[in-house]
Amino acid sequence: METADPDDVLTLCMISNHPRVNLVAVTVTPGSRHQIGLVKHVLSKLEKKIPVGSKNKEHPKECVSAFHYNWLGNIAPAEPDGTGAEIIAQAVKEYPDLTIVCGASLGNIAAAVNAGVIIERLVIQGGFAGDNIMPPELVLEKFKGKITCPTFNLNGDVPAAKAVLTSPNIKERIAVSKNVCHGVVYDQAMHEFMLPHKGTNIGLDLMIDGMSKYLKKTPTGKAFHDPLAACVAINPKVCTLVPVELYREKGEWGSRHSESPNVLISIQADMGLFRRTIIGINETPKM
Repeated sequence: METADPDDVLTLCMISNHPRVNLVAVTVTPGSRHQIGLVKHVLSKLEKKIPVGSKNKEHPKECVSAFHYNWLGNIAPAEPDGTGAEIIAQAVKEYPDLTIVCGASLGNIAAAVNAGVIIERLVIQGGFAGDNIMPPELVLEKFKGKITCPTFNLNGDVPAAKAVLTSPNIKERIAVSKNVCHGVVYDQAMHEFMLPHKGTNIGLDLMIDGMSKYLKKTPTGKAFHDPLAACVAINPKVCTLVPVELYREKGEWGSRHSESPNVLISIQADMGLFRRTIIGINETPKM
């Protein structure tokens, strides 16, 4: 995770006490001590005592957006429990069938797999499925006519992204694509859906509290990129997925049909199932 965009910490809140999740570790990019302090503070509020890893604890910038401090108050810097690669290796050793959800650049994951760590399943928030992949009726207006597009997490560390996409040490890769994420927004209607579920668990409560503050300043809502990826990790049926080869061209990322696909990429989100998965109801209700 990272801490420039609020949705990473909101995702951490959502999965921390989710009934279908056993959260065992967190890694942070770039991993400044200010970021580690924030993450450890949130985990303490969520009553989670788990290791937190950093890509680079000496990073010279804080890399924490003002929203987090406005929401959670002043938080002291803290030390990580190891490097990101070390924490991933420890987690996989203890839980070999671990699923990793990535809402940041992929440096920690690349370092782990390059060191020989075997990852069963990786869900990445990022990538892009263009007009050559998407059914025309599902293409968002802002992406019409595009085959490739810049995508923040994959461009954050391009060598790491390429290593992760080609590593034989990762058995399954799912990309929750930019073009689908941008159609999933936590707005006032979503907030009204969530409010009756306050009291379900402390993580959901903290997420709802954070979004209450966010919506006061930005009533149009927040694109919920990373929570969507986390929900796909919990239940892959949240998104329709197709096998593709993810590639980079002129600073942008795209997908193409291939005889040797390296990832399953999302082309559509089931908003009803997404909402039910967030609150811990994982199956489509019977009609």
